[in-house]
Amino acid sequence: MGQITDSKKTTQLGFPEFYTTGEIHYQLSPEDLVKAALERGEGYFTDQEVLAIDTGEFTGRSPKDRFIVSDSLTENTVWWGDVNIAMDAEVFDRLYTKVVGYLGNRDVFVRDAMVCAEESSRLTLRVITETASQNLFAYNLFLRPDQDTEANWIIISAPGFKADPAIDGTRQHNFSILNFTRKIILIGGTGYTGEIKKAVFTVLNFILPQQNILPMHCAANKGEDGDTAIFFGLSGTGKTTLSADPDRQLIGDDEHGWDENTVFNFEGGCYAKIAGLSLEKEPQIYKAIKPGALLENVCFYPLSKTVDFDNLSKTENIRLSYPLHYISNTVSPAVGDIPQNIFFLTADAFGVLPPIAKLNRAQAMYYFLSGYTAKVAGTEYGINEPQATFSACFGRAFLPLHPTQYARMLGEKLDKYPINVWLVNTGWTGGSYGTGERINLKYTRAMIKAALKGQLSYVPYHKLPVFDLMIPAWCPGVPPAILNPVNTWADQFSYEDTAKHLARLFRENCSQYKGFADGLLCSVGPTAVTAG
Repeated sequence: MGQITDSKKTTQLGFPEFYTTGEIHYQLSPEDLVKAALERGEGYFTDQEVLAIDTGEFTGRSPKDRFIVSDSLTENTVWWGDVNIAMDAEVFDRLYTKVVGYLGNRDVFVRDAMVCAEESSRLTLRVITETASQNLFAYNLFLRPDQDTEANWIIISAPGFKADPAIDGTRQHNFSILNFTRKIILIGGTGYTGEIKKAVFTVLNFILPQQNILPMHCAANKGEDGDTAIFFGLSGTGKTTLSADPDRQLIGDDEHGWDENTVFNFEGGCYAKIAGLSLEKEPQIYKAIKPGALLENVCFYPLSKTVDFDNLSKTENIRLSYPLHYISNTVSPAVGDIPQNIFFLTADAFGVLPPIAKLNRAQAMYYFLSGYTAKVAGTEYGINEPQATFSACFGRAFLPLHPTQYARMLGEKLDKYPINVWLVNTGWTGGSYGTGERINLKYTRAMIKAALKGQLSYVPYHKLPVFDLMIPAWCPGVPPAILNPVNTWADQFSYEDTAKHLARLFRENCSQYKGFADGLLCSVGPTAVTAG
């Protein structure tokens, strides 16, 4: 790598093709990045002296605009389709040259970073961004080296550059492209910082299975006795909230690897969804809002600089990024032992799944591959009733390999270790969204606490019809009536019809995996039904 300086003369940025005549801001501190962002008009201060930015046109990821370069390294290994969209190497090279030229006369912010708390799996990054705020995000989210590193991968993010689809081979003006051969992540046309985070996660999902390491879209924490728990779940199901437990040490809130002996965090920070955030409900996350953190797309109370976490007029996907050490009780280094408990989190907006259920090995594989949650009315345009979402391995959008490859790895680990696996519904009870109510967070916390303490190992269980899930008859701190969702519905016939409808959706989704595990996997899901 070439030497980085902050001079205004043409300077090499660590690889031959990239020069700039602008100012190069290298390894700036969070304080200097915040100052630069304010001076450049990228954001504004809240009353807590925290930088808040608007990410512009895109307030979330754009999965249809994520590409992987197809070449000799990837053409026979990547799971091509609507998740992993192919781009020719020549098309990438031309677009890359244009982005480099665009940044060539602009100031840029450069940061060396790392991922993977387990040193033997570590990947080094050089993050080059057009904005100071994106570089602050990289500081918050990735591991921070204490000495000079040589980058394995280069990340270039130029939100101000807009592609011409007719010429550049993109779908529209924004793009995120992974080139595994050249080891470059190229992002343009979008200011949403999560594109940087998830592009790196996708890289790890390609690389680590080759080292027999299972990459996971999950949170993880550690008890006072050293027991590790992991929490799988899609956005909005509670990974960050439930893993930030004041009685346990946080390993990480979103992305981890599982090697032969450990579970380890990929990142050095958290990227929390903060709609409805309050000190009472999520004290650790709320207290992480302090100088150096980065707020995205938030609204304020009138005539003030105080954030209104209930105002989602810009987007429901309001976010907060902060370094891991902003959480008071974290594990350092962010590594834990083999997990004793695994939780699959789902926000079931149909209101038919139980608040907690114990899964056997076959069911664990089934629900891992299903990756179920539900969208509710109002979260996306055109959604007027609950809509089932199935995201394989709880992270379909980030899987460059076929989902069954990750499922096989999980199955091997479940065969090797005595691990309790739980399905936890953080969604609705007493009816579907609009009729029922959201399961009280304090009850969900109580159920997880009981599972972690082994208190659910000695209670009677009974089977839930249709889904054949084993649900405990009793749990400390939880009203027994809510443990069985059938009992919470005023109309039992409506419950049965809704359960059968959701069961059918599960089975339709599972049909794509009939060739996996000798075709037996789908037999452990919900009972075959014909009712709508």
